[in-house]
Amino acid sequence: MTTDLCWCGSGKAYADCHSEIDAKIELYRKAGHEVPDREMIKTPEQIAGIREACKINTAVLDEVEKNIKTGMTTEEINTIVHEYTVSHGAIPAPLNFCGYPKSVCTSINDQVCHGIPSAQDVLKSGDIVNVDVSTIYNGYYADASRMFMIGKVDKKKQDLVAITKECLRRGLEAAQPWGFVGDIGAAVASFAHKHGYSVVTEFGGHGVGVDFHEEPFICHVGKRKTGMLLVPGMIFTIEPMINTGKREVYVDAGNDWTVYTQDGGMSAQWEHTVLITETGNEVLTY
Repeated sequence: MTTDLCWCGSGKAYADCHSEIDAKIELYRKAGHEVPDREMIKTPEQIAGIREACKINTAVLDEVEKNIKTGMTTEEINTIVHEYTVSHGAIPAPLNFCGYPKSVCTSINDQVCHGIPSAQDVLKSGDIVNVDVSTIYNGYYADASRMFMIGKVDKKKQDLVAITKECLRRGLEAAQPWGFVGDIGAAVASFAHKHGYSVVTEFGGHGVGVDFHEEPFICHVGKRKTGMLLVPGMIFTIEPMINTGKREVYVDAGNDWTVYTQDGGMSAQWEHTVLITETGNEVLTY
């Protein structure tokens, strides 16, 4: 009946809420496209909760940015992240996730992602480091990362950091309602390849919000108008990992976490959590 309440919990009649969106999704499905199920489309209540988690996540990264410097250990970064997060009533999502031992990931130079903070890892002038923060607040998840250049960084590294940030911007720009996941990958990869960089494909963005990692997987290489349909209410990360050398990577056998470039080239990553809206998108981790 037209007066039935919508499945999303908005309190509105289904006919005035998700009826039109659901009908449009069905048209795409019948045309042979991969479409999201309802679990991937966040409810208004979930979006509000994720937005609050993202505010804390952004504040954590701001706190790191205020304090990061030459001579600091990555363990000190971990302490900043952990203490700020907990003091604001939140939980660092990485801590004890699948056995991960710290509250943040810190990846330096040729480390692609999942670097484990350590008192032995001292930031030196010339280093570039990715600080990847994920936060749980009232049961909802947020995820974002930033690159930091320590002291005097050479132009090659500066260019890598800048191009990677622009790859993220272009990926975000491509994430539009009734577009496709492949649009994001195409936007990222075309810009990276144009400037002579490679794009890591083993790791990518992901749905987030109700859990740490959800569907869909967001590959940063793709073909336009392919992959899963992007629908209002979907929330996921875009987090391109861009290498100066080849794209191949390996996982440190000593800790089973830290990912390195195979050829020792430098790697950079920027990440945001983004909500697909009816008119475009909203970056939740600014």
